[in-house]
Amino acid sequence: MLLLIKNYSANVHNFIFICDICNKKSVFIPIHFGYKYPFPTQIFPLPLPFKNFNRKMKGLIDRLKEDIRFEEGMKACMNCGVCTAICPSAEFYKYDPRVVCNAVQEGDEETIDALLKGEEIWYCGECMSCKMRCPRGNTVGLIIMALRKLSQETGLFVESEKGRQQFAIKRAIGSNILDLGYCVHPKRVPAELHPEQGPIWKWISENDEVIYNKLGGGNYGKEGAGVFRKISDESMDEIRRIFKVTGGQDFMDNIETCSRNKAKELGFDFDKEGEDQRYFRHIYSFNNQTHTKESEI
Repeated sequence: MLLLIKNYSANVHNFIFICDICNKKSVFIPIHFGYKYPFPTQIFPLPLPFKNFNRKMKGLIDRLKEDIRFEEGMKACMNCGVCTAICPSAEFYKYDPRVVCNAVQEGDEETIDALLKGEEIWYCGECMSCKMRCPRGNTVGLIIMALRKLSQETGLFVESEKGRQQFAIKRAIGSNILDLGYCVHPKRVPAELHPEQGPIWKWISENDEVIYNKLGGGNYGKEGAGVFRKISDESMDEIRRIFKVTGGQDFMDNIETCSRNKAKELGFDFDKEGEDQRYFRHIYSFNNQTHTKESEI
């Protein structure tokens, strides 16, 4: 529970931030309900951007430990290396799950900071092979999920090439969900950005209405049943409310803001929505060719 006392006794409003009332913890002072303050007061829910005020004051390792995925994934690493031996990503990328697991187990703030800024946490494919093989019951894939989330929350993801690609995911999949109600939609998969789709995809994109109407009963982009039908306005409003209430919208807005600042730092414009902008195209396609083990040979 997070509350704000607003003091009207001065020309400039004084704000006192109270955190975790339910657990009898506070950042500054406890609040006593029923107490008559010597000045007119009013109690409000604390507005953004201070909802995570108490959380942001904590160290990285403390914040990491609050993630349920970290709690489930980090038991007790004994550095046996079984996770690395079975990991498909470790075979090709400069990635060692044993090193990551041991690093977070030691709890060194500088090491965690380096992980959040680095490339390594973005190499994991989340196949969970590590979960099946670890003799201590650790799951490095879950630890990686927690590290990625913290990197995104703190804005440190923009310091690595692979981390910056989170903006592309936000603009593509995230925007698709909030605009159309789909993670992936044919109209949002341009052929020039997806060569893996093969040469046929350009033809499908140019004839999408004919193709999907035949496959889906004629309601492509329209209300009713069928493939890629139009999601009703009522359902879309509900989706957006869910994102707002759960913090998903704030999370994506933070990725947008951090990416905007990084784009400016790198000299890219950031004046367009969607995928038609230089920064998006850059992070989507650029590869410095240093990620695989072959680059060291």
